[in-house]
Amino acid sequence: MNTWRQTSPTGRALLVTVLLTGLTTFMFLPLLAVHLSSEGVPGGRVGFLVGLLAFCSQGFSLLCGLVVDRFGTRAVLASGFGLRIAGYALLGAGTASATAVAGIAAIGIGGSLLGLAVKTRLVAEDGVPARDMLALRSTFVNIGVIAGPALGALVYPLGFGWILAACVLSHLLLGVRLTLRPAAEAAAPAPRPDGGPAAAGSAAAAAAAAAADPAARRRAVRQWVPLCLVGVAFWALYSQLNVILPISAKEMTGSTAAISVVFTVNGLLVVLLQYTLLRHVFRQATARTLLVVGFLAFAAAYALLIPLAGWSALLAFVLPVTLAEMLIAPSLDEQAVQAGPLGRTGLALGAMSAAGAVGSLLGSSLGGFLLQTLHTGTGIWLVIVAVSVAAAASSLLLPKARMQHA
Repeated sequence: MNTWRQTSPTGRALLVTVLLTGLTTFMFLPLLAVHLSSEGVPGGRVGFLVGLLAFCSQGFSLLCGLVVDRFGTRAVLASGFGLRIAGYALLGAGTASATAVAGIAAIGIGGSLLGLAVKTRLVAEDGVPARDMLALRSTFVNIGVIAGPALGALVYPLGFGWILAACVLSHLLLGVRLTLRPAAEAAAPAPRPDGGPAAAGSAAAAAAAAAADPAARRRAVRQWVPLCLVGVAFWALYSQLNVILPISAKEMTGSTAAISVVFTVNGLLVVLLQYTLLRHVFRQATARTLLVVGFLAFAAAYALLIPLAGWSALLAFVLPVTLAEMLIAPSLDEQAVQAGPLGRTGLALGAMSAAGAVGSLLGSSLGGFLLQTLHTGTGIWLVIVAVSVAAAASSLLLPKARMQHA
């Protein structure tokens, strides 16, 4: 991969970090509820703890982004690793109410700090387009998504403590390795409007000047309001893969394993195709174009479920829905980086992640409501298709040309 060869040693170390933390996270995450239940934790509290982990992973994104910009990626990486190690250790110590809540919160917030710090540093790579770095990062994440659950299933018979120990050990080694890198290597330059690195002083001065400029504030509103709305729409649609689709897939195929097949094929396609699509096939396309095509792919995916049924429906569904994911997720981050204030990349990415938290919450709630009122079938698919088309139209409100730092 040309992008891997062009990436700095620190950037490569961060991509390996993405791979290994993703691997251990997805060893841990699918089995968390199983472990808590086996320890005698009531079902209601299990649901609360799993929901708390999701909330802490996204709900503090805006604050975490500000922290990244204020203290730099090195300090935030160290804090994120420290919080996650403490959280895993607390879960290993027991499942008493206060201990479990503290452990889950530490894991979630630590993961948010790690994710934003890594992403902020990667998009600042000198000489490598942000789109390429985001696509490469997504590829490494999805390797962990695919391999992590399988590895966790192999280790779990030995005891959940072994999975927690693997999480602690990997985070400890990665944290020491990254935080002890030479300061010159680990520093993350703030991006300039032309895509190159900018001095911290000039970035801060530019941000202060933009904040005092009424025209710049109006431009920021015109860019950020539709961008955040589109971000909320994407995550609301994507959340249906965890709410509506598992139930519908079981009804269509009669198999509880159907949704696992969907996610496995989805992950494999992302690993194999996303980098190539964004680096070569859609290299000249604007982020706005990718968003429109991505949401129309969402609409096509759910439209296919109207006339089809059974395994053929799921296999036809997974291709366009994966295309939507591959195009939309990195394009939202790319537009956020371009539109964010100079020297405030962490804040921009944190805002996009916060929009994702809102979208996931709204999508999960509305998905449950649709299941109660329309059950499964054509009615639900028509609603999702309509929302997807509306999101594609909303994407046209974004500037066609490269967005300007606001």
